[in-house]
Amino acid sequence: MILKGKKVTVVGLARSGVAVSNLLSSLGAKVIATDTKGPDELTGSIGRLERSVHLSLGGHPDIIFLEPDFIVVSPGVPMDIMPLNLARERGIPIISELELSYLISDIPFIAITGTNGKSTTTTLVDLILGKAELKTILGGNIGKALTEEIQKIVVSQQSSVNSQKTIDYGLSTVDYVVAEVSSFQLEGIDTFRPKIASILNITSDHLDRYKSFNDYTNAKARIFENQKEGDFLVLNADDPETVRLCGSRLTGNNPDLPEVFFFSRKKAVEGVYLRDGIIYCNFPKLPLITCPLPLIDSDEIGIKGVHNLENAMAATAIALLAGCNLGAIRETLAGFKGLEHRLEFVEEIRDVRFINDSKGTNVGALLKSLESLNSPVILIAGGLDKDSDFTPLRGAVTEKVKSLILIGKAKDKIAEALNDCTEISYASTMDDAVFLAFEKATAGSTILLSPACASFDMFRDFEDRGRKFKEAVRRLKDA
Repeated sequence: MILKGKKVTVVGLARSGVAVSNLLSSLGAKVIATDTKGPDELTGSIGRLERSVHLSLGGHPDIIFLEPDFIVVSPGVPMDIMPLNLARERGIPIISELELSYLISDIPFIAITGTNGKSTTTTLVDLILGKAELKTILGGNIGKALTEEIQKIVVSQQSSVNSQKTIDYGLSTVDYVVAEVSSFQLEGIDTFRPKIASILNITSDHLDRYKSFNDYTNAKARIFENQKEGDFLVLNADDPETVRLCGSRLTGNNPDLPEVFFFSRKKAVEGVYLRDGIIYCNFPKLPLITCPLPLIDSDEIGIKGVHNLENAMAATAIALLAGCNLGAIRETLAGFKGLEHRLEFVEEIRDVRFINDSKGTNVGALLKSLESLNSPVILIAGGLDKDSDFTPLRGAVTEKVKSLILIGKAKDKIAEALNDCTEISYASTMDDAVFLAFEKATAGSTILLSPACASFDMFRDFEDRGRKFKEAVRRLKDA
């Protein structure tokens, strides 16, 4: 993809928008970056931009959407805003950072999506590939912009790059791009075709952005829309929505479809499954291993919880399809202890355990977390509602939650949905919530932060919320 001299408008100046702007500019494109926020609100972003990037802040003037060769839209920007509609009328291509990364890199992609578990699974896959001595670029929704990671390699190789001839950009030594992919990023793809794709699960989320759950599901399904024969798709056999997608879109005698494999906690499948506490690999159509083959005892896996067992099985299937050896998979599964803010153990005070699951930003994530805990739970939940339905929590809350402490703007909506399921209290700050939870806890119980909501009403992001929870727990311990 020749970028030298191309005129590009980049919409949105959060992390990925800055990274896109810098990469395009370093490859010779003429970049205008625009954001509805003004300079005073974007000082951090502006400070990270290359000097050659032009800015249009405090709004989106029509003119910069009517003249570029193409437009790159950041994930947080809806694809139906008026300036983008004007560009579509002119036939100007509108793509996401994910599509741009695919076009530039010309490297096989491993792309992982799902409502929950994406970051853990993506990290596991990248670690396994590294253990198997494969070189990767890790990025996407995981917190590392793909274009930023690509630029690190491009800059180091730029002196030897002739962008008018061989469009390699110094990336030819990379074996795979390992990408955590959100539905927002998939809205802006066109040719994106991952060698290996996976949908971990699909449950209701982001209905503040999508008109319906079906629209959200369709966005997720775009991860495999360009896959063909020779590509692989890994799906959760226990998740009704992913099974439905497979049945409706990947059946028939069309030979030009990806090879589909599954993972399952509940039954034997072609792929990876759990039986009697042991994970088995079963790929009879591929000359990989004798099948079925016992891989690892589930108790030996470093990350705990039923959802993490699913993540480990998905990562195993992906890694095997990528050509990794069994030793690299076993060693990584046993050694990886999990990511911050994902069912993260914080402290134990007077036989009460504190668990930080701030990344649990939707109802499905909270349900999985509750399923993973066997002790009585004092649950801290709430935050910014994403037009969620909280009634699916009723059964699990009634069964597992001894006391529910609510914070944030969604507290009244959650209380209305769960009002007869358990004792409900309210807190105005994270410190108040933690201290109140400890007052209600008894020896052997667990205090769980798993909000089922976004964080932006009280915190910068889910990471800030998780850190504030851990700080409050440590203040409690000191007291």
